[in-house]
Amino acid sequence: MNRLQSYSPTQPRQSVFFLAFGMLSRHIAFLFILLLLPLLGACANSIIPDSAPAAGTKDTLVLATTTSTYDSGLLDAIIPDFEAKTGIQVHVIAVGTGQALALGRAGDADVLLVHARQLEDQFVADGFAPTRFDVMYNDFVIVGPTADPAKIKGMTDAAQALAQIAASQAPFISRGDSSGTYVKEQKIWQIAGIEPAGDWYQSVGQGMGAVLNMADEQQAYTLSDRGTYLSRTSAGINLDILVEGDPILRNPYGVLPVTPNKDNDINYDAAVAFINWITSPEVQTMIGEFGVEKFGKPLFYPDAKPQ
Repeated sequence: MNRLQSYSPTQPRQSVFFLAFGMLSRHIAFLFILLLLPLLGACANSIIPDSAPAAGTKDTLVLATTTSTYDSGLLDAIIPDFEAKTGIQVHVIAVGTGQALALGRAGDADVLLVHARQLEDQFVADGFAPTRFDVMYNDFVIVGPTADPAKIKGMTDAAQALAQIAASQAPFISRGDSSGTYVKEQKIWQIAGIEPAGDWYQSVGQGMGAVLNMADEQQAYTLSDRGTYLSRTSAGINLDILVEGDPILRNPYGVLPVTPNKDNDINYDAAVAFINWITSPEVQTMIGEFGVEKFGKPLFYPDAKPQ
């Protein structure tokens, strides 16, 4: 079977699989399925989601997602379409990617929309999601004051740019919140061979929108996803994009359904419906058009692979 199926841990579906194991108890067969779920992550590209929510699907979905999808306005633009088509109401928890994954591990979210690929792959490998799907991407940019005291404008090597900021001790605001943005920032510092510390480096434990506001107030540098930066320019922040284009700054987003088990109450059918919807050609087009009218370019680019 090569389709991501709606799955209820309390009422397993009768199928060819269960007939093949007809001599086993339903309990043993169910445990066998749970053992297999993590292995599905290894063949995500061959899995095709179903096209509609199963009958009887609960009418509330908890989506844990990175702050960038919320702060950019993307979710407000597209989620009403999902709710109208499915009758499922979406409760959004916008936190850093690390916190979103923690919510998934605890069984406090049904589906995750996040952007730290290494952490996402580990989440699947650990059995907390059966698989991961590409959804979209944008990129990170290093932004800062027009005066640019570290003289990094126009650089295309992000690690070298951070090294110059550190050398000049110009103020830098870091997310410091286990988000995908923070994970990326730390990776770039690692490449630069620098462990940032000192009064010039502020780790604030805030979301992207708040960090951009702080950087604007202090005329400091920061690493931001392009989508949130562009959406905040309309709110009047006075920061320029100074460094862009380094391949390490690519920022892919993935969606993961949380694995149901006897200890949680995951709305897996609704999670599958959400994945079907957000990876569909229609919604991928909506994602690609978001921001074009206002900013002249998309804030995110569709990235769902043909199934």
